[in-house]
This record gives sequence, C-alpha cells and structure tokens, in this order.
Amino acid sequence: MASLKEVRTRIASVKSTQQITSAMKMVAASKLRKAQTGIIQLRPFAQKQKQMLQELSAGSESLDSGSYSNVRTGNRLLLVVLSSNRGLCGAFNSNVIKQTVAIASGYGKPGKSSDLALITIGRKATEYFQRLNYNILESHDDLYDNLTFSNTSAIAEKLMQLFRDGHYDKIVFVYHQFKNAVTQKLLTEQFLPVEPPDDGDKSDSTATDFIFDPSKEEILEVLVPQILKTQVYKAVLDSWASELGARMTAMSQATDNASELLKDLKLTYNNARQASITKEILEIVGGAEALKNQ
Repeated sequence: MASLKEVRTRIASVKSTQQITSAMKMVAASKLRKAQTGIIQLRPFAQKQKQMLQELSAGSESLDSGSYSNVRTGNRLLLVVLSSNRGLCGAFNSNVIKQTVAIASGYGKPGKSSDLALITIGRKATEYFQRLNYNILESHDDLYDNLTFSNTSAIAEKLMQLFRDGHYDKIVFVYHQFKNAVTQKLLTEQFLPVEPPDDGDKSDSTATDFIFDPSKEEILEVLVPQILKTQVYKAVLDSWASELGARMTAMSQATDNASELLKDLKLTYNNARQASITKEILEIVGGAEALKNQ
C-alpha cells in the first residue's frame, strides 16, 4: 500500500489538474457561444448561396466565372486542412490528420514533386505535415486569432487564383462541420471546381430561372467570387466552432474523471491512515503489556 505522503501528493496533483481542466472547459464554453451563434446564422445564407452558385455555374458557358465549374482531366490536388492551434480537444485533430493522410496515400510519396499540395489552417496540422515533408504551400496558423470574413477572403482569393491559373485541377477542404457541442462531423468537401447540383437539389429548387440586370456577365463576375469567399468563411467558422465544442466536451470528461479519481484516492488515503492508526495502537498496547509483565 502507498504511503500517506505519496497519496497526499497524488491528491494534490489531481486537484491541480482538475482546476486546470475545469477552467479550460469554462473558457471553451464561453467562446463556443459566440462561434455557435455565428455559424448557425451564417449556414442558411451560405447554403442558399452555394445552391445559387451551382445553378449559375452550370448555366454559364462563355464567362470567365464559368471557369470555376470546369472539370479537368488532371490529377493535381490541393487540400485545405483545417485543424486547431492547440491540443486537449479529444480526437478533433487526429481525425482531420487521418483523413488527410488517407487522401494523400493515393499520391505516392509526399514532397515537392507530388501532384498533392496542402494549405494548412491550424498549427497542429502544420507541424504534423511539416515533419512528414509534405508540400505545404501556405500555413495560416494565426487565422483563428482574428477570424473575420476579410481575413478568410484573402485565402479564398488565393485558392481561386491557383485554380484559374491551372496550377491545380481540384481543391478540397478537410474540416469538421459543427452540429452541437458534443457532435462534430468530419467532412471532405470539394471547393473547386464547383459541383453541379444533384438530383435532390434540382427537385427542391424553385428558382432556377434568373433575370439579370445589369448583364449576366457583369453580375457573375462579382457574384461568383463573393459566394466562394462565403463558402471559405463558413468552413473556417465551422471548424472553429467544432474545435471549441470538442475541447469543452473533452475538458468536461477530464474534469469528471478527475473527480472519480479523487474519490478513489481519498478512499485509499483513509484506508492507509486507518491502517497506520491501527498499527500505532497495536504498538502502544503491545508496549503497555510488555511493561506490565515486567
């Protein structure tokens, strides 16, 4: 049985850890309220915009904006990987990394010569894929420190430029979609080329005919890039809210586990203390009997 000093040291250590996890849980919960409100308000607007983008791109032929829907025969892939800057958020980062590695496995050995390249948002993904010598074009690890539409728009413009210039044939996002504080869905979502609406979307659509004023070319030249920027902002906001939800859940579980461990340690401490007291009583009684016999 462990000594009383060892058990007391463990109890103090677990209490200290419990205070840290509890504080991290409260901080994540506080930030989650803002992030959750943001993504819930943005999602219907972004979904409707995406539906409009698919319909417009499918019907545009002679427009420069129509190049965003051109399906190419090449195999050059750009992955935009969204992770977190810090750990202690359960399997959030490992799920994103595993999914990215699974996709990259079809492109052979990672490196500059590969047809696969990455843009990472989040320090965990950046550090992992740098260690494995993946071809990382850009890293935006500080984006979450000031997450705004204008900051994500700069990334969207870079992605659109890479696709227009023919550097990559497909651009895909790997990120978590926020459902609630407990559930986050890992998505592999194609950003470019713009995918045509599927049969389900067509059957549900009620506005497939558009009247353009000014001309269709002028409107789409501005509208399509703006919609694509919104899709990037939605993905980053989804990932940010998912990270906070995952961290809050993980820290809540860690705090509960610390409470259970403290109960066991206190029981162990009380048993050890009782045994120590019993031993001392027996020694005193034994000494008294020895003196009496003398």
